[in-house]
Amino acid sequence: MTARVQGAGLRHAAPHPALPPLPATAAHRIILGLDPSLRGTGYGVIATRTPQPVALTHGTIVCPRDWPHSRCLAHIAKTVREVAMTFQPTVCAVEGLFFAQNLKTALVMGEARGAALAALAEAGLEIYEIAPRKVKQAIVGYGAAQKLAVAKMVQRLLGLAVLPSADAADALALALAQAQNLERRRGHLKPLQPV
Repeated sequence: MTARVQGAGLRHAAPHPALPPLPATAAHRIILGLDPSLRGTGYGVIATRTPQPVALTHGTIVCPRDWPHSRCLAHIAKTVREVAMTFQPTVCAVEGLFFAQNLKTALVMGEARGAALAALAEAGLEIYEIAPRKVKQAIVGYGAAQKLAVAKMVQRLLGLAVLPSADAADALALALAQAQNLERRRGHLKPLQPV
């Protein structure tokens, strides 16, 4: 036991290769929004263009109820990694933590969030969190807006032919809110703090 506490006999993993450098903030043109949940993680990727941003992809990472947590977490991490590799975003906006009344729910949400954020950190993305009320305020103009109102405004802002699913709409709203924050940052307003 003493040897274990002192570290004797432990195997050390090979050093992790250096992570890619973080990109210059001013160059962010592709933004990933992420709304983590164990059974339905929403994602949305936008390109900031003039006169309006364009949705490159969006969807929901669905994990069936009969899947164990470990399989869900692996699926979330794998899919987020694939989205990041395919669309090459340089920044991600993730929904800020909320205080759940149910401790088990909060822990499960934290697991899903951790799996997704680890995959994004490996890809070298800057990661910011935005409180849900701030996202609604930025997109709809009202911090207590309903999900449907957010989805409809996202559809309008991005010129989508079909209303996105609730999880994907939340993720796209996060990406749009982050695009606004980056514009403010260029105007020398106080930036969001990275996660």
